[in-house]
Amino acid sequence: MTETWALAALWLGLALIATLISIWFRVATALSEIVVGTVAQLIIGVAVGAALLQTDTSWIKFLSGTGAIVLTFLAGAELDPHVLKVKWKEATAVGLVGFFAPFFGCTAAAYYWLHWDLLASWLAGVALSTTSVAVVYAVMLEFGLNKTDYGKTVLAACFINDLATVLALGFIFSPFTVKTLIFFGVAIVVFAVLPWITPRFFKRFGNRPSELEAKFLLFCLFGMGALAAWADSEAVLPAYLIGMVLAGTVGKDHVLVRRLRTLTFGLLTPFYFIRAGSLVSVASLVAAPMVFVVLLLAKMATKMVGVYPVTKAYDSPNKEAMYTTLLMSTGLTFGTISALFGLSHQVIDQAQYSFLVAAVVGSAVVPTLIANAFFLPHHLLHRREEPVEPSVAQEPAVASQPSEIR
Repeated sequence: MTETWALAALWLGLALIATLISIWFRVATALSEIVVGTVAQLIIGVAVGAALLQTDTSWIKFLSGTGAIVLTFLAGAELDPHVLKVKWKEATAVGLVGFFAPFFGCTAAAYYWLHWDLLASWLAGVALSTTSVAVVYAVMLEFGLNKTDYGKTVLAACFINDLATVLALGFIFSPFTVKTLIFFGVAIVVFAVLPWITPRFFKRFGNRPSELEAKFLLFCLFGMGALAAWADSEAVLPAYLIGMVLAGTVGKDHVLVRRLRTLTFGLLTPFYFIRAGSLVSVASLVAAPMVFVVLLLAKMATKMVGVYPVTKAYDSPNKEAMYTTLLMSTGLTFGTISALFGLSHQVIDQAQYSFLVAAVVGSAVVPTLIANAFFLPHHLLHRREEPVEPSVAQEPAVASQPSEIR
């Protein structure tokens, strides 16, 4: 166990460094964790050996995957059903164009400019068509935009974009089977029953120190995640849908959401984001940097050409339209999942995988840095509430609010 505890201390030490960097440079913690993972993999690999981080250790992969699942669930739980009813046309339009524009554009770039074969080019188009719910939600939470109608609309668009990506990956590379039909059938039943049973179950047995609510939600997430993996889908997809159907119950329980955030951001997501950064092969990038540049610019350019006009068509101000476009240009979870799928099924080789993962991780960092530096909609940011008097024996209202910019 000595090695396990030492490795855990190393990873959480990197997470602590990333958090300090995010405070010093006023960037989202998720982005600093990605960068720290990339740099740590390079420095530690040169000084000691790449195996020191042990990114493929089973418990690290489990914590990383759990972080992605719970973070995606929280993003779904933040969606406001009322906002979706009002903004569904805008969210659908932004999400679909956010998929189709880079899907076809990046496929063409890989085929005609990089001279990849046709299947590898289609895989590149799928991997680079994504929008990272994890990154967007983490940024929204960092600045308090997740509580605004604007933020909830963008998160809904992210979901539609990634749903299209998952379907494209399935139709092109992994045709639907009986397992897929079983998964969809069970999912429909679960998503229909959960909104009814969850509030009643929590009311009858909840509000106890045993944290029954968290255990119940993790049971649902892991159970549906296992079924999704069995059906050759991805565990984060049912997690987002579970969050959506429980937005009216769990999403309104600010104390429960805060406890889940503490678990997620304090322990789980550092493993997810740092591991994502460590997957980048710096050696491959140095050997052929223009491949990375072409893929990253192709994704950002096609997202810009597709998403920005749609946001303007729905009367978004210039700053919000550009901020939405740049956030929709991010990628991480489904992008790396698609690239890994291609590598494991021999659609792409190791070098192509490294370029795709580097471009995906780069898209998680570059557009977000530009968005927060130049286009952050300050008028939508939450203000910190006035502190309550010390004599008031209740938790301050600000405790359930995301941290403001320092």
